[in-house]
Amino acid sequence: MQTRAYGRDPFQVSLLGFGAQRIVDEHDCTEEQAIEIIRRAVELGVNYFDTAPSYSDGQSESRVGLGLKGLRNRVHITTKTGGRTRDAALRDLEGSLKRLQTDYVDEWRIHNVMQPKDLAAAFAKDGAIQALLEAREQGLVRKLSISGHTDPRLLAEAIRRFPFDSALVALSALDHFIYSFAHDFVPLAVEKGVAVIGMKVMALGKLAPWTSQALRYTWSLPVSTAILGVSKMSELEQDVAEANAFTPMDDIERLAFFQEIMPLVRADVLRWKAGEWMSGEWYKLPELHFPKQ
Repeated sequence: MQTRAYGRDPFQVSLLGFGAQRIVDEHDCTEEQAIEIIRRAVELGVNYFDTAPSYSDGQSESRVGLGLKGLRNRVHITTKTGGRTRDAALRDLEGSLKRLQTDYVDEWRIHNVMQPKDLAAAFAKDGAIQALLEAREQGLVRKLSISGHTDPRLLAEAIRRFPFDSALVALSALDHFIYSFAHDFVPLAVEKGVAVIGMKVMALGKLAPWTSQALRYTWSLPVSTAILGVSKMSELEQDVAEANAFTPMDDIERLAFFQEIMPLVRADVLRWKAGEWMSGEWYKLPELHFPKQ
């Protein structure tokens, strides 16, 4: 498995990251299957695991904890908080550590910063940023992160204000064309040494007919890793094969790919670019008035 540097950290992360949202009952993945898939992923060289307490009410975290039992020192575990206040975030972390069966997580991120109010709340007195700092000071987390699917300006402002170690952002080939993190966030992140993690790579399955091109597009960006959700062993094996065969996409290949997929640049496809989560109507860029730091 090819590895890449993780922002300012010399740690080498696998090109393929494990998105654990789908190793749950609602995606027809049993606990036994989830454990088997996770352990096989580690065997194949995957060392980056992403989960969250909101994924099936903690079932994802619980299964990651079970699957990585005895393998903790070989992997990088990331989880999230949807809390915008210090207290709500710390409650999330307490539950996450129990479900993950670990006394620390390698990375803890503020989840889904979508509107200016989310950013304002996180940075307010007794906001989620305070929880991140306290948790790191106590050794409960090692790296601090943030994620966003919708508005790259908000994530850019976040990394201007605070030295996040990483950011998880939507970087599918379809995201290239509207509210583009590739254009409006990634260059600043690279400049600041913030590790970039790509998500929504397959556009909720809409890019499945172009799996190789979709993965090559995202991996050709200056990302440290890209997380892909799996619920079946066959999906993991295919993703690993793609990672092992990866070669950067050149400009001619990228143009040909864009010409094929442009009809999919629609609000009902890119539902994470919606004003209300997954509503299927385009997000309307609000005016931003950030205080000087």
